[in-house]
Amino acid sequence: MKLKKIKRPKWIPLWLSLPFVIFIAFIAMLLFFGDNNYMQINEQKKEIDKLNAQIKQQEDSAKYYEQKTQELNTDKETLEKLAREQYNMKRANEDVFITDIP
Repeated sequence: MKLKKIKRPKWIPLWLSLPFVIFIAFIAMLLFFGDNNYMQINEQKKEIDKLNAQIKQQEDSAKYYEQKTQELNTDKETLEKLAREQYNMKRANEDVFITDIP
């Protein structure tokens, strides 16, 4: 028995074959469909970058407040200035007048 060879249509290039098409379809399926597709990985990387930026910002503000706390614990003049300006505290022999004038 002789098998009849199927002629390839002229519009299909010679390099295009069934295994190649299956391989390309498999790669496309992995990239765009499934649990670990390219779109989800890209979104997760963006979220990781955003969270890392937030972590850096929080670390910077933590350093700032640690420095301010250390400054208040060691410098009495700074502590007195803060008490006077923020909490309107005064010494026993002083009178304090609070105005709205900037």
